[in-house]
Amino acid sequence: MTIDISVVILSWNDKDHLKECLESLANSTKSRTMEIIVVDNASTDGSPEMVEAKFPAVKLIRNKENLGFPKGNNMGVMASQGKYVYLLNSDIKVLEECVDSLADFMDQNPKVGFCGPKILNGDKTHQSSCRWFPTLWNNFCSASGLATAFPGSRLFSGEHMLAFKGDRQMDVDVLVGCFWVARRAALDEFGLLDEGFFIYAEDVDWCKRCWKAGWRVVFYPNACAIHYRGASTTKKDPVRFALTQQRSVLRYWKKHHGPAGRFGIACIIFMRLVLRWSAALFKFVTVRAKRQDSSVKMRVAAACLKALVSPNAGENS
Repeated sequence: MTIDISVVILSWNDKDHLKECLESLANSTKSRTMEIIVVDNASTDGSPEMVEAKFPAVKLIRNKENLGFPKGNNMGVMASQGKYVYLLNSDIKVLEECVDSLADFMDQNPKVGFCGPKILNGDKTHQSSCRWFPTLWNNFCSASGLATAFPGSRLFSGEHMLAFKGDRQMDVDVLVGCFWVARRAALDEFGLLDEGFFIYAEDVDWCKRCWKAGWRVVFYPNACAIHYRGASTTKKDPVRFALTQQRSVLRYWKKHHGPAGRFGIACIIFMRLVLRWSAALFKFVTVRAKRQDSSVKMRVAAACLKALVSPNAGENS
């Protein structure tokens, strides 16, 4: 049987959101054949057992360890058969007609390699899901505070397209990786996610390769999904996740902009970390109620600074 749509959901210790995600997909297409694949990255909260018990039609891939975002998703893509591959975070709730609308759009636009729906917060407000490609200038604007001071300015904006409210269809540099629709024919050209990243920056890299291969990346607001952002584990181990993000950013810049670009972004990261550590120290001294939060921020910034200036900084980058 020909399969039109393959839905790949990567899950790690997010049982409740995963259950809601799968329930939202139960009757999400009226006109197309669809398979659902859950890749579990060694969850310990009963997620895979829940899938087996409540969703027997779902194909479950159980990993013995957390393989990271790119490798986990790639396993699902390689196990899939659909013409279109929908890659969803486990904390996504698909709204009515979203699945079919996205497939219809891809059918009508054969040069689109990736598309993504309008992403909403749990209260149905707009959630920014589009980005500019990172440049030294827009990273400097974010690090220096110019992007915050001039939130509506394209010149001083950072990577985040915060001024764009998702009110129109448009080609974008980057779609955030919480919900992608990928064309199988496009993936056959520019390849799967780069497994050299563990998490962070892999979405920018993938969209970069999509554009370089001659395919478009499009934001399509006529389809909508909710992203709860409840699966984030950065608060559980903020230092680890900050270091992982920093390594990923350095790796992206070395891959696409060479040693000079990597050096440039490292300088901007250094400036940002010094400013963050200083601001956190000021709050720690002056605002008693913020001391615990400020202490964590100082610890994170210090760890990232140490990693950045060490002789082996970014050795995996």
